[in-house]
Amino acid sequence: MKSDIGSTLRELRQASGKEAKVVARSAAMSQSKLSRIETGKLAPTALDVDRILTALGVSAEIRAKLTDLARREATEATAWRLYRRSGLHHHQDAIRSMEHDTRLQRVFQISCVPGLCQTPEYIRGLLRQRELTEEAISRMVSARARRQEVLYDTEKSFRYLITESVLRWRLLPPLAMAVQLDRLITLSRLPNVRVGILPLAADMTEAPTSSFVVYDSRMVIVEIPHAEITTSEPRDVELYLEKFQRFEELAVSGSAMRELAADIRDSFLRGRENS
Repeated sequence: MKSDIGSTLRELRQASGKEAKVVARSAAMSQSKLSRIETGKLAPTALDVDRILTALGVSAEIRAKLTDLARREATEATAWRLYRRSGLHHHQDAIRSMEHDTRLQRVFQISCVPGLCQTPEYIRGLLRQRELTEEAISRMVSARARRQEVLYDTEKSFRYLITESVLRWRLLPPLAMAVQLDRLITLSRLPNVRVGILPLAADMTEAPTSSFVVYDSRMVIVEIPHAEITTSEPRDVELYLEKFQRFEELAVSGSAMRELAADIRDSFLRGRENS
C-alpha cells in the first residue's frame, strides 16, 4: 500500500507539471526524501502525504481518495530522538507548512506554553533541558519565530487551551516567566486568537493526559514523553475534537483569562522582588 501511495503521488506530480524540487520545497522536505517516497523506498507519514498534496494543489476528491488509501496506517509515532538527529528546526519547518494550510488550529497543552505563543527565552529554557548544542537551539528559536508569523494571518483562527499549572511552573527565572505571560495576554487580544486557561479549581470531568494539536478536522498530533504521534483516522480526530470541546467548556477566556494570567504574572514579579 505504501508503494501505491508513493507511485500515485509521483503520477499526480508529473500530471501537475511541477518539478520535484519545487514540490519538495513547498512540502518542507528534501528532494531526495520526496524521491524515496515516490519510488516506494520510504513510507510517507500522514504529515508527509498531507504536505505533498498541499504542494500539488489537488482537488478535494483526489485528496479524499488518497486519505482513504492511507487510513489503515494513519497513525504513526516518531521518536523525538529522530527529530533531534535530523535537526529539530527541520521539523519546525514541516509543522509550519501544515499551519500554512490550516484554517483552524486547536491546541491543548498540559506541559508548556504552546509553541506559537512562546517567547525566545522560553523556547531556549525548554530546549536547554534537552541537552542540545547552542547552534541547534539558535536554529530552533529562529524556526519557531518564523512559524509564529502565521498568528497575524487573520484568515486563520487559533484556539489555545492551557492548564493553569503550565503558567505557574517555574521553567524560567521569575522575570522571564512574567514576560512570557505578558506575551500570552497580548496574543489573546488578537481577533483570530482565543486563549483559554483551565483553572486548577475547575470541577474536572476527566484528567488531562496528553498535549495535542488538531489541524482543522483532518489531523491530530499528540505529544508523549518519547515521541510524537500523528493520526488522520477520522474516529481518532473526532475523539480529540470532543475532548477539546469538553475542556474548553471548563476554561476561562477573554477578560477572565487575562485577569488570571495577570495575577500569575504579578506573583512572579513579587517573587523576584522578594528574592
